[in-house]
Amino acid sequence: MFLIIGYLLILAASVGTYSVHGSLMALWVPMEYLAIVGLMIGGFVGSNGPKAFRATLKALPGVFKGSPYTKAMYLDLLGLLYEVLAKVRKEGLMSIENDVDNPESSPIFTKYPTIMAHHHAVEFLTDYLRMMVGGNLNAFEIEGLMDKEIETHHQETHIAPHVMAKLGDALPAFGIVVAVMGVVNVMGSVGQPPAVLGKMIGGALVGTFLGILLSYGFVQPIASQLEQRVEESGKMFECIKLVLLASMNGYAPQVAVEFGRKALYSSERPTFAELEQDIKARKG
Repeated sequence: MFLIIGYLLILAASVGTYSVHGSLMALWVPMEYLAIVGLMIGGFVGSNGPKAFRATLKALPGVFKGSPYTKAMYLDLLGLLYEVLAKVRKEGLMSIENDVDNPESSPIFTKYPTIMAHHHAVEFLTDYLRMMVGGNLNAFEIEGLMDKEIETHHQETHIAPHVMAKLGDALPAFGIVVAVMGVVNVMGSVGQPPAVLGKMIGGALVGTFLGILLSYGFVQPIASQLEQRVEESGKMFECIKLVLLASMNGYAPQVAVEFGRKALYSSERPTFAELEQDIKARKG
């Protein structure tokens, strides 16, 4: 939503203010648009392998939606962690074996569809719960493994914002390429009347205008949105990590989820009272 609002403000500030004292038809040079779009697509395809290409295309639709990492979602996550750990404390680690092996059919996990939608986070959680059930690793070893997996996930999710940032950096140069091509065309038409040459020069400059506008007005905001979304997703993994480690170190479920709550950004972090009330409601 904010991205679309930003786009509208950018168009109003650039094209809108220009239309007050100039003709919008002067900006309509179809071949310049075709050239800049072709260079942009070619640069995107040529600069990335299949993995980066797929990751970027998959991530792009998400920037036009609201962030899924809300206070309600984190309350669900902490509630899920509390229920799992409470079951472990009451019935033993082996009691959650079926839950972690088949979370899609688990009575606990299926109560939290908002969390089940985050497949990587669910896989992260069930993998380490499975290790806890196996009992072969201590808290220190699991923490090291968690840190390595979170780092790998962080690197993978940074592919899309990195690709879009690089594309944004290249667009002004593509605009210059299109403008130079237009100037070369003008130089080949020096015998034409001044009015015709002026129109051709203006058309060539549209390429530079497009390159800069698309870069800083459209592509770079997408890269920034993707970067913010990556940082938000990392908090979900940190929350799971701290809760599980606290449980392994002997803390009660209600105390363990407090460790996870403290890892969250203040804008989405539920208060102690909110979390306590939510857990009491789930227990009831």
